[in-house]
Amino acid sequence: MCKKPVCLRVFIFQMPGTARHDREMAIQAKKNLSKTTDPVERLRLKCLARGSAGIKGLGKVFQIMDDDNSRTLDFKEFVKGLNDYAMMIDKEEAQEIFRIFDKDGSGTIDFDEFLVTLRPPMSNARKEIIMQAFRKLDKTGDGVVTIEDLRGVYNAKHHPKYQNGDWTEDQVFRAFLDNFDSPYDKDGKVTTEEFMNYYAGVSASIDTDVYFIVMMKNAWKL
Repeated sequence: MCKKPVCLRVFIFQMPGTARHDREMAIQAKKNLSKTTDPVERLRLKCLARGSAGIKGLGKVFQIMDDDNSRTLDFKEFVKGLNDYAMMIDKEEAQEIFRIFDKDGSGTIDFDEFLVTLRPPMSNARKEIIMQAFRKLDKTGDGVVTIEDLRGVYNAKHHPKYQNGDWTEDQVFRAFLDNFDSPYDKDGKVTTEEFMNYYAGVSASIDTDVYFIVMMKNAWKL
């Protein structure tokens, strides 16, 4: 048994959403793609087919493109972001999605609102248990989880790669944070939105609130 601080091995190798749930979700998303004609739902399913970090990854692409930090995108930027993320959508479908989010007809969309809407719907009970897990990680309470937050919270020395000399403690922590990060832009920081987007993906593969909550409590020792 691991003494406090909690053994990180539990979280690295039994991370909810990293293995079986991701595979199940990707398979189900691909199946459902052929059944829906709703453009927003189709884009959501295409993201989920990439795993739990799929929606977060698209958000990262948009964030990189937002040079002036306006948190908005015009149609040209929107299409470029989809293409950069290798999200194959024809121009007509992209225009339809853009019109849905450009409610005021300004020619721009708020991509934070876009990503929140793209996130699979979750009950308040699921959102609350996700936030409990995030608050446990966010030692400093600043809304961003970093390697520094993990120091003293989890014991990296139980990780096999640390024990055999392959990784340092920082590398173990970074691997943990990378679970939640986009494969296209791993920055070693996890925000509330990124954490929520990740678990929204996991949630999509789990039918009942009860099972999801039990899974989260067991995984995070809540």
